[in-house]
Amino acid sequence: MNLVQTDHLSKKIGNFQLNNISFALPPGYICGLIGQNGAGKTTLLHLLLGLYQADKGSILIDGMDYETNEKQIHDGIGTVFVEDLLNPSMTLMQNADWYGKYYSHYSRECMQDYLSRFHLEKERRYGRLSKGEKLKCQFAFALSHDAKLLILDEPAGNFDLDFREQFFQILKAFIRDGTRSVILATHITQDLDRMADFIIYMENGSQIFAGEIEELRQSYRIVSGEAYKIRLIAPERVIHLEENRYGAKALIVHSGFGRYDESLIVSCPTIEELMYFYARRLS
Repeated sequence: MNLVQTDHLSKKIGNFQLNNISFALPPGYICGLIGQNGAGKTTLLHLLLGLYQADKGSILIDGMDYETNEKQIHDGIGTVFVEDLLNPSMTLMQNADWYGKYYSHYSRECMQDYLSRFHLEKERRYGRLSKGEKLKCQFAFALSHDAKLLILDEPAGNFDLDFREQFFQILKAFIRDGTRSVILATHITQDLDRMADFIIYMENGSQIFAGEIEELRQSYRIVSGEAYKIRLIAPERVIHLEENRYGAKALIVHSGFGRYDESLIVSCPTIEELMYFYARRLS
């Protein structure tokens, strides 16, 4: 059973429209949610958390829908959002104990252990923390109640380099038994290149790609060399071609039957390159 499944999910908020989002995320995966600002990432996360109701389509979390199983779904999700989700006047442990009452498997000992590992003083008031410390506290709480799914909205950019490494090691350990998954919205694509198993790429409210990262790598190529030789490739396969004084580079839809001029340099795109060339095709 997929841990998260959406089918033709759509939501209109003001002038913004989320269009026809469909993907299936199995357990045991770290999913990177990527796209430019305004692509719809946070709107999608709010739908997955039941904070918005879809206009069209459906969401299943661990085989359950919000209409009939809202409490059970929330019980199994841990969240980290850039917005302050905890009470600024309470200490870290007061916050954890207060909100922990709403989770069946909240562990005070687990929360204290993570606060210690993250070098956070449990008696410190939440409102006195830096932005990065607040996110560490949220992350500790998300891990303290035995969640099956972590939904994380852009936390890593506020972490120092040492903690970012610890953060990603914890995520890898979280999914290791094959029963849990992570959805991580981030603009730090280099991290996803080395650790993500699954990618959802969004643009202007639409889904460009959703699937395993190996499938993504097999579907596209970066081709570099002389522009006229790149132009010999069928135009419908060229996402975007960019030229400069030193040569040209293009993102190409790859086919196993496709052939490239032997003078061209052909490589699998990084996630950053994929985003860059897709965004540039519209400019």
